[in-house]
Amino acid sequence: MLRQILSRLGMMVVLIWIVSLAVFALTLLIPGDPTLTLLGDNATTDQIASLRAALGLDEPFIVRYWNWFAGLLHGDLGTSLFSSYNVGSAIASRIWVTISLVVGALIVSMVVGTIVGVIAGSRPGSLLDRAMLFLSSVGIALPNFWLGILLVTFFGVSLGLFPTGGYVPFTEDPIQWVSHLALPVVTLAAGGAAEVARQARASVIDTLQLDFIRTLHAKGIKPRTILIKHALRSALIPVVTVAGLQVSRLFGLSVLIESVFAIPGIGTLMIKAVFDRDIPMVQGTVLLATVVVVLVNLLVDLAYGWLNPKAAE
Repeated sequence: MLRQILSRLGMMVVLIWIVSLAVFALTLLIPGDPTLTLLGDNATTDQIASLRAALGLDEPFIVRYWNWFAGLLHGDLGTSLFSSYNVGSAIASRIWVTISLVVGALIVSMVVGTIVGVIAGSRPGSLLDRAMLFLSSVGIALPNFWLGILLVTFFGVSLGLFPTGGYVPFTEDPIQWVSHLALPVVTLAAGGAAEVARQARASVIDTLQLDFIRTLHAKGIKPRTILIKHALRSALIPVVTVAGLQVSRLFGLSVLIESVFAIPGIGTLMIKAVFDRDIPMVQGTVLLATVVVVLVNLLVDLAYGWLNPKAAE
């Protein structure tokens, strides 16, 4: 297991370096000149050239990348072009907002999806099973932003049960923190819960048809004991794989959900940076999101190896 962890960590370091190079190169393709955004359309050629030299934008690609990468190694993501904010500090002030949203949605989608999928898979063809298949199809097909607008209109505007937007830190008011995150988390988790439920259902049905399960039935062991004690671990292996994919998906969708609910997270920071052509801020936010996804996939690989030792070998 230790050898597997060290091997994965080595691959992760190489992958993060490749990602940093790709992120730096791709952000330079953002159309527009940030110096024109800073100086305005009436700026002279000399003013533009002077500012580009001051910001280091006139240096060759490899020099600019090396300066940026050397800063990364020292924990410095640079400074925003449009404010005096340090990129790392700006991200740190918002990262817990996005993590609260994504982790909350991941927990809801995994718990709800797994429970519903396991129950439906243990009774294939029943009314509950058919209802789960119908509702999961709706959940997958329904666009997240549309579901978010529906929830805000019904539970926020019509019933007044939840706030329609904004965010309150947990340290200020835990109840308001939960209240403000409830609708965004449900919106973000809906599609994931539907996918997990379908995956768990199919996995449980396949597992319950294996020979060792039939042997346990022949020995007179109760079906509920067989399901919980013997079949669930094997059935959860594909679900763990889906969890890794869910994290990448949730981080991507959180950009949209933060905009719908006016949540001050990494997503809204990234969108503003793109429109402002604030290159250091875009590079920092994209790199951070990528590193988080890589780390989560590492944890998923390790969990997959624990659940299925043969696959790990």
